[in-house]
Amino acid sequence: MLLNWLLIIAGALCVLTEVAMGGFAGFDLVLVGSAVTLGGFIGLVVGNSVVGLTVAAALSLLYIAVGRRWVRAHLRHATVESNADALVGQSALVLKRVAEHQPGQVKVRDEVWRAAPARGVAGPFEAGAVVVVEDVDGVTLLVRSPA
Repeated sequence: MLLNWLLIIAGALCVLTEVAMGGFAGFDLVLVGSAVTLGGFIGLVVGNSVVGLTVAAALSLLYIAVGRRWVRAHLRHATVESNADALVGQSALVLKRVAEHQPGQVKVRDEVWRAAPARGVAGPFEAGAVVVVEDVDGVTLLVRSPA
């Protein structure tokens, strides 16, 4: 009977630790803690500590062997490039002459950006030319001629 209560307390501590630390273990402590707590409750209902310990161990091992990979795959967030990083590789229309020591302006996806030639690229690019965004340096797009 005491072992069942210890399982419940240990499982609850695992869950609370995960919550308090902001998910540092990737949700593993919540699920293992829940398995241990459930085993403790089942042991109390059945009135047998060995059953509680067996259920807790079996559920924990089952999660580690099978469920962990599934949970990790579903918790993983796809990285989405945002703002300037998403512009690399995009075509741009030169609005204002872009030269080595004279940054100009380009239009990419209906947005106007400051632009300069990419490192090692000979310019200038005149208004109306189409260029490709090679990199981003702060708020300046570094552009080159299309390949």
